[in-house]
Amino acid sequence: MTLDPIALQLLPYEQTSLMELIKTDNKILNKVILALASLCKEMNSLKYEAENTFYGALLFYSEGEPENGLEEGEAQVQMGRMIKLFQELSCFVVRCNDVVKNVIHQMSSLHNNIRGAPRVIDITDVHFQTVYEHLGDLLAVLITLDEVIDCHPALKDHWTLYKRMLKSVRHNPTKFNLDDDKLRPFEKLLMKLEGQLLDGMIFANCIEQQFDSAQVYVSKNALFAEEFALNIKNSLAQVEPRIGESMEVDQRSRYVGICGLYVLHFQIFRVVDKKVFKQLWDVYKKVPAIHLAGNVMWYANDFLLSRLPHMSKLLDRKAQLSVSATRQQWLAQRTASLTKDVQNLHVQVSAWMVKMESNLSKTSVMEDINGRCTLFIQGLKYAFNISHLVKTLMNLHVALSKPMTKTAVLSLCRLVELLKAIEHTFHRRSMLIAESLSHIKQQHSFQCLSSLTTAKKRITSDKKYNERRLDVLSALMLTEDILSGSGTKERRLIASLALSVGISMKAFKEDELASLFSVLKKMEMICDFREKLRLACDCSFFYWHRVIFPIYVEDLYDNPVDAHRVHYMFGALRDCVTPMTMTRHLSDVQILLDAFETEISGHFKEHMLSALCRDIETDLRLQIHSSLKSLQLDDRNPFKIGMKDLTHFLHIKPIRFFDRWIDIKAYVEHYLDRTFYNLTTVALHDWRTYDEMKNLAAQKYKLTLMESHLPSQTLEQGLDVLEIMRNIHVFVSKFLYNLNNQIFVERSSNNKHLNTINIRHIANSIRTHGTGIMNTTVNFTYQFLRKKFFIFSQFMYDEHIKSRLIKDWKYFRENHLQTDQKYPFERADKFNKGIRKLGLTPDGLSYLDQFRLLISQIGNAMGYIRMIRSGGLHCCSNAIRFIPDLEDIVQFKELSEEEALLADCIRAGENLDDVIGNLSRNFAEGTEYFKMLVEVFSPEFRKAQNMHLKNFFVILPPMTLNFVEHSISSKEKMNKKNKLGAAFTDDGFAMGVAYILKLLDQYHQFDSLHWFQSVREKYSKEKEAVRQQSAAGKLDEKLQQTMTLTIKRLDVQIQEFDLLFYSLSSARIFFRADKTAAEEKEEKKEKEGQQEGETSTNIPAG
Repeated sequence: MTLDPIALQLLPYEQTSLMELIKTDNKILNKVILALASLCKEMNSLKYEAENTFYGALLFYSEGEPENGLEEGEAQVQMGRMIKLFQELSCFVVRCNDVVKNVIHQMSSLHNNIRGAPRVIDITDVHFQTVYEHLGDLLAVLITLDEVIDCHPALKDHWTLYKRMLKSVRHNPTKFNLDDDKLRPFEKLLMKLEGQLLDGMIFANCIEQQFDSAQVYVSKNALFAEEFALNIKNSLAQVEPRIGESMEVDQRSRYVGICGLYVLHFQIFRVVDKKVFKQLWDVYKKVPAIHLAGNVMWYANDFLLSRLPHMSKLLDRKAQLSVSATRQQWLAQRTASLTKDVQNLHVQVSAWMVKMESNLSKTSVMEDINGRCTLFIQGLKYAFNISHLVKTLMNLHVALSKPMTKTAVLSLCRLVELLKAIEHTFHRRSMLIAESLSHIKQQHSFQCLSSLTTAKKRITSDKKYNERRLDVLSALMLTEDILSGSGTKERRLIASLALSVGISMKAFKEDELASLFSVLKKMEMICDFREKLRLACDCSFFYWHRVIFPIYVEDLYDNPVDAHRVHYMFGALRDCVTPMTMTRHLSDVQILLDAFETEISGHFKEHMLSALCRDIETDLRLQIHSSLKSLQLDDRNPFKIGMKDLTHFLHIKPIRFFDRWIDIKAYVEHYLDRTFYNLTTVALHDWRTYDEMKNLAAQKYKLTLMESHLPSQTLEQGLDVLEIMRNIHVFVSKFLYNLNNQIFVERSSNNKHLNTINIRHIANSIRTHGTGIMNTTVNFTYQFLRKKFFIFSQFMYDEHIKSRLIKDWKYFRENHLQTDQKYPFERADKFNKGIRKLGLTPDGLSYLDQFRLLISQIGNAMGYIRMIRSGGLHCCSNAIRFIPDLEDIVQFKELSEEEALLADCIRAGENLDDVIGNLSRNFAEGTEYFKMLVEVFSPEFRKAQNMHLKNFFVILPPMTLNFVEHSISSKEKMNKKNKLGAAFTDDGFAMGVAYILKLLDQYHQFDSLHWFQSVREKYSKEKEAVRQQSAAGKLDEKLQQTMTLTIKRLDVQIQEFDLLFYSLSSARIFFRADKTAAEEKEEKKEKEGQQEGETSTNIPAG
């Protein structure tokens, strides 16, 4: 199985049955070969089923648990999901036992020298070693299942919990809606499964079964016992010298099977070969433990002693105790020499990869078949050698609880990379390899057929024919026929069995036989090339050692030169996926896969991606700011702090992991885009710095970053309309209005600058939110004005204020002739100063100061409304400038209907017409918001119940005096170091006064006071008096300075009153101050009358 979307499979597939393949004139031989071949094929299929169904499901049980542990009852649920698998495993084990028994019976029947027993075929000097090898593989499967279950404490714990739960259910089955009749058989099934599978008796039950039967009496068959022992010796002689050597392939797995065969032989015949046992025992000196599957290690010595306890008598105590010490010593030695071994293997594999790249490209297939075959097998042997080393060292450290140094961890990771590099090399050259393999197989077949032809001639040259000679000749002919076809497993199996018969009677010389077996061995490796390569390069064991992945990534980040190696490590992590898909304990396999992906991605992001993003951003910042002398930067001398070239990481091709790609360059680009965009929105004035950083990123790191344009906005956005609208009460108190420039300036700020808001800001904000926000803003302002007018009314209703105003107005009416129709400055000044006697706030403000602030806030609100209208017109004019003629706007809906376009196009045209129509109306008309706000409040202000407001105009003279004093004080603070309370404009007061006068219809009453003329006369008289005093005679220098300052002060006050007068006059224009309420009412009636007249004129005569 592969995760690749497209893959080239080179494994030949046999479509012919065994009966059709095994066809000779010798029917007895046919039956023997067919029976043994069928059994070997069955054992192969059982081994495949175990590896692809049971190993993964058992190994990954309890994986994928949440960090905080399983919830109550979840362990029982998971075990409940596993019951089906245990039933399947039980059937599998029974099947294995039956096959083992059948093989023993078949071989016992062949090798039978008991008198009276039927003799099938003459098998003198015939050794079916292939059958014993397959039997050993099947026994190794049973041993592996025992070890996997035994090394899984969670499996047994959950099984106990499940049984306990079942007992609880049995005590009260009705509560769980279960039938007691069904529950008892289920409990019996569980007991059977436990005894058969979970007690570590899978292998023991197989070898301890009764092999003797009425037809075949195995245990007393001395010839079979001798043959069995001989095959064990022969197999061990082939396997033992190669274990632990550099050219080892699959000898370790065969060694496990040989140990199983030895125990089976003893169990049947009760005969011990001490020499063979000593050979089996001493293997631990070469390899102290053998990796079976996942994280499971197998110790041959422990196995032999547990299955053959009586053999401990043959071993001295010192030999038994030395086993554990030897394991520790072997592990320490290999770990110590690991760095050197990795360097040697790296050189060897690199040289082999260069040969693979060069030899396959230069020469044709036919020129160098032998060279290519040697090269392929060499790569395969390197892969097996590295695989054995990595699996043994990693798992042995865990099994013996020995910590690994960081150097050892990184060396082992380097070996994993080499392993995947070999696989990647074969994968990359797969097309050329596919072409070569078929030619290599044909050449090997030709060499075998040549040897067989020679042997046939040797057999046929002897004229003394007998049954045995005919069997040998038939076997050779069968082998010849089989090897003439493709190299499928079935054909090679039959050839191997047939040759077991064919090589007897000295049909081959010793050198010919050695050459034949060497070619067949190569042929087997070439035919099973892809399968053996997958087995050698499988790194699924890395799942149990993924804790070292963060260490690997950190080291990779510290040494970026070989950053491309990360592809190999992710290739190793991908190998974990296939066995993970076999899990049964979870509701969905995807849960485990997601957990694994999240864990690995999290480590990679934390130790690689995030660190890379931070370092690149820091580097860009430091380089950009290094030109600014004012910044104190850290020492960046590369000779002191070292130099790391981060571009290597950005050149890595996208990494494939599960069903997604990790593109490091794209990730960094996205990070920088997001960071620069967010920081630009926070501090708009830094946009140039981030643009420079982008340019540097493009030049230095070849990163393609996007422009940080703020969508539908500009850098002149300012405060958002929505924010002002929601906090209108804060806005009018914190900002000051300038009538002429239509701008709001912040009153005070903790920063070194003051925020301003102008028409462009408002227009940009309206463009963002749409013109509908304007009406909503007016509604919010209306609600705000209601609250402020309530306070305004309360102030005017106060007895101290009301009585003083009545008194002043009465005085003015009675003395207007003496005062020349001008309101006396002295009474206003007296009011302004006298009101302070009523009390002051903690800030030192009088009641009149607070009333002035109230009027200013009302005026600021009206100024904001004016700015909203201007901003709306500005926005509409910008939006509508692309329409050619506002007088003749084309209707897109009509044009779409004329062209018979789709209904969607017509609807789109209609929407466009609505948008353009709305824009043109807003641009042409605009909305008279001031008029609306006057009309909504004026009737209420002019009611009889609000008669206390009628003297408002009388309070304006003292209030203007108060305003001018405040304004002069604020402007003087502009030149002081402490600018608290400094201001240069506050036209909100003038706007507020103009608005309230309009609401009360008191423009004429206020004008009748001639207040500003009175002020001008007052200050002019004072100035003239000072000048006359100065001109009267000689004054000392000190008095002269005093008079100069007095004139300057009077000029400032005159100037401030003039500015207030101009602002008030300008503000009155907005509210049509030229007409009284009665005149406006009369004008409105006249307009309505004219409209009615036009309507009656247009009505046709009846």
